[in-house]
Amino acid sequence: MAGIAIAGTLVVDNIKMIDYYPKKGMLADISSVSRGIGGCAANTACGIKALDPSIPIKSISLVGGDDNGAFIKQRLTEYGIDAEGILTTDEAVTSFSDVMTIENTGERTFFHDRGACRLFSPKHVDLDKLDCNLLLTGYGALLDSMDLPDEEYGTVMARFFHDIKARGIETAMDVASTKDEGLMQRLVIPSLPYTDYLIVNETEGGMIAGIEARDEEGGLKHEALPEICRKLMALGVRKCAVVHAPEIGCALDAAGNYCEEPSLRLPKGYIVGAVGAGDAFCAGILYSIYKELPMQEALRIGAASAAANLSAGDSISGLRSIEEVWELYRKYGVKTE
Repeated sequence: MAGIAIAGTLVVDNIKMIDYYPKKGMLADISSVSRGIGGCAANTACGIKALDPSIPIKSISLVGGDDNGAFIKQRLTEYGIDAEGILTTDEAVTSFSDVMTIENTGERTFFHDRGACRLFSPKHVDLDKLDCNLLLTGYGALLDSMDLPDEEYGTVMARFFHDIKARGIETAMDVASTKDEGLMQRLVIPSLPYTDYLIVNETEGGMIAGIEARDEEGGLKHEALPEICRKLMALGVRKCAVVHAPEIGCALDAAGNYCEEPSLRLPKGYIVGAVGAGDAFCAGILYSIYKELPMQEALRIGAASAAANLSAGDSISGLRSIEEVWELYRKYGVKTE
């Protein structure tokens, strides 16, 4: 059967639309509240399935024995995702996030309880039953039990990736931003020699590489992107390092081929929310890897998939098929600045 498996973070998103983000002690109005599924084991899985329903997709994670856990399994099953790999624990609640989303920009801030995802570890993955061509695990630096030290490999995650590679399965990693660059490097770098594809945003990639991706005003340092990619490959990434920013996506492969693709030129008012946009981009990249497409084309699909995601307030409702994604790409084109 094979296909793609997505392991790791699985949450319920409580999405709250607000008029602005208040300063400490101030008040903002909430105009609407909705519940959705989130985390890469949901968002990226559903993103690939939306692009091509024929690709077998498995979600592997750990949830609590509560309503939120049942909600996640139900939604994923309805979406055509194999949820047999989602186990239940009575030691923690299902992970959840309160997602504060500014209405007119889609910018969001997360208040997160890691819950059951704190406990997720290799023991929750049955390697003998793991039937896939490619396994993405995420988010690095956010899975407490995977981030624990390992005497031989550096971290539990690194050992896990080694064991996956030993079974002939390609590996991919997505990570979560941390406040501490040193912590990010300590938790992520040990896994890179066993990671075929690293897919990160410009902040995460810059922190791992130790290279600033943005200037003091928050502007993207375009010239830093290939430098970041080169450093990530030098740190051990085996096949390709992919970095995405709101403005542009880029990639560098093991042969030294570097390519870039600007984001889509979306009209004012198009963006409803940005929850899961990075996961939608990641889904486009993984779809393309599975289909053995050139990386330049993969970046275009990733950019258009992320743009589709921006049209909805949650992480799933904006996802589209590969045909619809290409239609969106042709309709709006890419940014020229």
